Amino acid sequence: MEAKAVLKYARISPRKVQIVCDLIRGKSVAEATAILMATPKAASELMLKVLKSAAANAENNHQMDPEKLYVSTTYAAPGPIIKRIMPRAQGRAYRINKRTSHITIAVSER
Repeated sequence: MEAKAVLKYARISPRKVQIVCDLIRGKSVAEATAILMATPKAASELMLKVLKSAAANAENNHQMDPEKLYVSTTYAAPGPIIKRIMPRAQGRAYRINKRTSHITIAVSER
């Protein structure tokens, strides 16, 4: 049995989130929380919220023991890309892609 939490349409590139995902995959929830609080990445703040939500879902909805929880799976899938243009020289326009991501964290009992 696993409990999960999903953050959709986060305004951060999935490539940046995936770096932080790799740090906490397979760790206990307490250890993952400590890692995320000490990591100076923009994605770590978002992932900390999702991790706390997944742990709360496990405890309240699935009656799991919060001491035995570990991060079983975590990944960032690309969401829709917000397209913008930036004016350039001689009347040209360059496209700016503002990427979004869907962050998923699942926790299980050991």
